[in-house]
Amino acid sequence: MKEETLVLIKPDAVGKSVIGKIIAIYEENGLSVRAAKMMRMTRELAAKHYEEHIGRPYYEELVEFMTGGPIIAMIISGEDAIKRVREINGKTNPKEAAEGTIRKLFAQDGSKNAVHASDSPESAKRERNIFFAEAEIF
Repeated sequence: MKEETLVLIKPDAVGKSVIGKIIAIYEENGLSVRAAKMMRMTRELAAKHYEEHIGRPYYEELVEFMTGGPIIAMIISGEDAIKRVREINGKTNPKEAAEGTIRKLFAQDGSKNAVHASDSPESAKRERNIFFAEAEIF
């Protein structure tokens, strides 16, 4: 089934200048970029995006990291895009990620892990609307 997912290239990966390499990996796997923009996540945007994490011990550190530098927000589409993007990204901890995955290639650790992707169709729809207006998606 064709679907869309939100992908964020996080500040650590943007800082390493691997944006193009990451996008190429998705495209080489038959996925398409339908929207993309570089931006700085504000604390307010982080609170919307990470609302289920508010109050958890790691929340402030997560917000500091995500607001600490530019990110790339993208809508990626294709057959089974949600599952495939998460497989391409690899496990959260790069030490546990499979060879060739984005996190194995570019992540620093379990927190500074290069990319975010929606984990379900419901999350994809909610997150898409946080980062993009309909007119920005092609």
